Amino acid sequence: MKALLVGEYREGRLLGSTYELVAFARKLGAEAALFLVGSEAQIPLFNGKLYLADAAQAGEYNPEVHQKLLLEVIAKEKPDAVVFSHSSYGWDLAPRVASALKLAQVSEVVGVEGGAFVVPSCNAKLRRSIRPKTASCVLTVQAGAFSLAGEPAGTPVVEKVQTDAKGALEFVGYEVTEKGGVDLTKAEVIVSAGRGIGKPENLELIAQLAKAMGGEFGASRPVVDSGWTEHNRQVGSTGQSVAPKLYLACGISGSIQHLAGMKKSEFIVAINTDKDAPIGEFADVLVVADLKQFVPVLTEKMKSL
Repeated sequence: MKALLVGEYREGRLLGSTYELVAFARKLGAEAALFLVGSEAQIPLFNGKLYLADAAQAGEYNPEVHQKLLLEVIAKEKPDAVVFSHSSYGWDLAPRVASALKLAQVSEVVGVEGGAFVVPSCNAKLRRSIRPKTASCVLTVQAGAFSLAGEPAGTPVVEKVQTDAKGALEFVGYEVTEKGGVDLTKAEVIVSAGRGIGKPENLELIAQLAKAMGGEFGASRPVVDSGWTEHNRQVGSTGQSVAPKLYLACGISGSIQHLAGMKKSEFIVAINTDKDAPIGEFADVLVVADLKQFVPVLTEKMKSL
């Protein structure tokens, strides 16, 4: 099997998600080549063929130009799978490529089982396995779902690609979203609430524990989507990515999307009634308990210190 991985480059640097694609290719057991619109100063550590287009010429993002460059590489490589990150870049470019080549697209892949691609459904409460009906396919891979066993290594064989095509859009730069309220990225202790807290009134239990520990409270996407707290409290791939010294996950099952936002925490404690909750595989300590009983006791203990 052959896979063509589409790396990402932003504001003059290679994004780490590129190496998650390399890990995914290894999971597939695929021979991998890499396509990147970037710079020779930021070449990925990778053993394989690297098709490199100059971002100074093609733009860090120009959908029509990047699509044309990529289609030319696909015609040369003839991969069984064209693999993007499940990011704003992938969301835009992957369906363009799939449509142009009339290929099936599978979005948000989080696993591979028996030759099928595993994707979340029902707001990540369930998972389903998908087998594309076309001989080749286009995939997007969820952030945090795959990672290398060690540090990236290798030296690619670089082949430069270019085009004279001009897109209708002009890339002018990035605009940083204004952060309102709390900035969880600066917190050393974060206590987060998941749907397991049961009802919005119980969010106060989480907030009180965070205060007692000198930290901030966060939330999973279902809690935010339900309107129980503000979006600036959300941790995950569609919220904030955090790396506190201590992360307490209260009633959080551990979806890939949430783990992607907090996996860099130094120490993780999970409180859940389900001893088999997925987050238990990532937590340093799993407390199997009813958080409505356990959290108030822990809060009082922290206040007495």
